[in-house]
Amino acid sequence: MINYLNELKKGENVLTKVGEKHDDMLMDISVFNMSKGEEKKLSSETQETAVLLLTGKIELSWEGRNSVLERGCMFDENPVCLHVPKDIAVDIKVLEDSEVLVQKTENNGTFDSKLYSKEDTKSEIFGDGVWDGTARRVVRTVFDYNNAPYSNMVLGEVINYPGKWSSYPPHHHPQPEVYFYKFNKPQGFGLCLVGEEAYKIKNNSFLTIDGGQVHPQTTAPGYAMFYCWMIRHFDGNPWTERIDEEDHKWLLEKDVKIWPEK
Repeated sequence: MINYLNELKKGENVLTKVGEKHDDMLMDISVFNMSKGEEKKLSSETQETAVLLLTGKIELSWEGRNSVLERGCMFDENPVCLHVPKDIAVDIKVLEDSEVLVQKTENNGTFDSKLYSKEDTKSEIFGDGVWDGTARRVVRTVFDYNNAPYSNMVLGEVINYPGKWSSYPPHHHPQPEVYFYKFNKPQGFGLCLVGEEAYKIKNNSFLTIDGGQVHPQTTAPGYAMFYCWMIRHFDGNPWTERIDEEDHKWLLEKDVKIWPEK
């Protein structure tokens, strides 16, 4: 299901909340639109928390440590993110107007807090050299089961080049997923498919994807699209890979030919 926030209101913009809004996503996700000088404390006795800077400049304080995070453009710069377990309070001080995404979910385990710098993020080019470049995109994985097996969440970003596809070939997985979208121009738009339903993507929209639904997407020519992707692991069944749709697996064959052949 697609949801439109249009202009972010000042303060907290709730995307999903367990027990209330989009409960089946099993995560609390909010985007905070914060002004210079504001302060915010985050804490939970039951949930792990990821604090992702989308744009701006903030100072984070936790466990007697502090760090200044800065990000000018999400399209050109890798993410910076703090990930903490339950019972760890995080103080946010806004040094410049900022947008901050916060992702939380239940996790009774404990682990060491981790500050992911821009250099820590695994950034890869997907779809390069195949299908005439029609699905070439940048995939940035902040943390997943490979580097954070103690977490119940996955967090990453994708940069869609104008006119290109992503989440492609069409795939699904049993775990729920949420996408939060931005465009390099506010009038930018794209298209996503969830199962058999098609939705228009706009700036500051977000998509909730039930487990088992395929979800490829594309952006219109002229508009680069950013989205943050967030997955909730199931107990005993963490997300580790995509399940490609059988009808489209031929696209993965070596030296596959598509029309018109060159």
